[in-house]
Amino acid sequence: MQEEQISVFDIFKIGIGPSSSHTLGPWRAAQKFLQTLKKSGSIDTVLSLKIVLYGSLAKTGKGHGTDLAVILGLSGYDPVTIPTHNITETFDIIRQSARLQLDGKYSVPFNFAEDLEFRMFESLPGHPNALTFTALTTGGSRLSETYYSIGGGFISGGSDDTSQTKSRRVSLVYPIEFARDLLGYVEGSGKSISQIVHENELSWRSSSEIEQELNAIWQVMKDSVFRGCHTTGVLPGGLEVKRRAAEINQTLLGNDHYEGYEGWMDSIQKKGSGFQYTLDWVSCFALAVNEENAAYGRVVTSPTNGAAGVIPAVLLYYLAFCKGKESDVRCFLLTASETGCIFKKSATISAAMGGCQAEIGVSSAMAASGLTELLGGTPQQCLMAAEIAMEHHLGMTCDPVGGLVQIPCIERNTMGAIKAITAAQLALHSDPKVAKVSLDNVVKTMWDTAQDMHSRYKETSEGGLAINIPISLSDC
Repeated sequence: MQEEQISVFDIFKIGIGPSSSHTLGPWRAAQKFLQTLKKSGSIDTVLSLKIVLYGSLAKTGKGHGTDLAVILGLSGYDPVTIPTHNITETFDIIRQSARLQLDGKYSVPFNFAEDLEFRMFESLPGHPNALTFTALTTGGSRLSETYYSIGGGFISGGSDDTSQTKSRRVSLVYPIEFARDLLGYVEGSGKSISQIVHENELSWRSSSEIEQELNAIWQVMKDSVFRGCHTTGVLPGGLEVKRRAAEINQTLLGNDHYEGYEGWMDSIQKKGSGFQYTLDWVSCFALAVNEENAAYGRVVTSPTNGAAGVIPAVLLYYLAFCKGKESDVRCFLLTASETGCIFKKSATISAAMGGCQAEIGVSSAMAASGLTELLGGTPQQCLMAAEIAMEHHLGMTCDPVGGLVQIPCIERNTMGAIKAITAAQLALHSDPKVAKVSLDNVVKTMWDTAQDMHSRYKETSEGGLAINIPISLSDC
């Protein structure tokens, strides 16, 4: 069996919040169906269109913006480039018109009450996150495609039944399926994890392209933190959750005057470096990203949208309080991405499959491995840090209140970031040779736990906090 090939830029994707599996994935599925219509030569003859959401997508789809995602995707908008300041208004205009402009060109009547169906109590066998598009043409033909949003913005299904990664199969210098494979390569070559990953990436793109795309990923991360730290108000969705990052930012910096990200970072560093101050900022960074994510802002899946705040928070911790250089960020992202790849290949990064351990847990493990490399850790210590971080997220459920990525999701990013930093410090003071638990051990355990976990704790809003606080789904 040929190994699954996953690029750094499959793990890190630029997209729109609030959910990679419930927003970005369905958006990509809609775009893929649009391409299928184009290839069939029938896009200009579509008479009617029906969309069916199944299982987890149906249960939490409205809270996660699944309806918005599929409609905007069919309308020709792309999550990487669509203006985010009026994204909900754009969706509302389409809904009120009762018509879709397929690919922005071909008008089709669309009744949202009848043509967009939420089948909450029906799941398809391929994955809990399934959706089907069906188009009828003026000539009487019927074109139907089913897709699965399998976590982190990845999709599978459709007529060619290929994922984004399989369509770009190449011969990798260092094929990696398990952590032990990666360990063998670093021990045999003397290279760092980031160097191993970089050589694999060269199978897809040039060194300059890798650097350019990593810089673009980091720029979106920085932008999301900065915006979140300077935006007040209440998050959309009906829970009336107040944004906190901007208030924390104001409290910590007081009346400091600065211009843009660079000036802001200078102010943060000049104000102090004590434990409480550092802890406050790590939490603020993480909150900022996920408040942006919850408000349909542009973020980077890391490896998912619900966990998008962990890695930016840990990176900014490194830059602000460890005297790090921005050029180090690329090595961090390369190392972190490989940790995410290992979890995706042997377990899951989908909360609908594995609970929140598959999102916050994986992101924390990714951040821990990346930070450990930047702090001078060996590759063995990097993998140990990833293991420690995940070990202490095992069993974490996904129980979003009201089907929204707000409670408890936003705060969980702060916990994931702090655990990543702690895991890195523990690994740096440890000898991996005497460790009792390997990263492969914990990946298998995470997957075993995911399979044992009841479905109500897998992004369905049917268990945990979602049913035990005095807010009903109808309020949202």
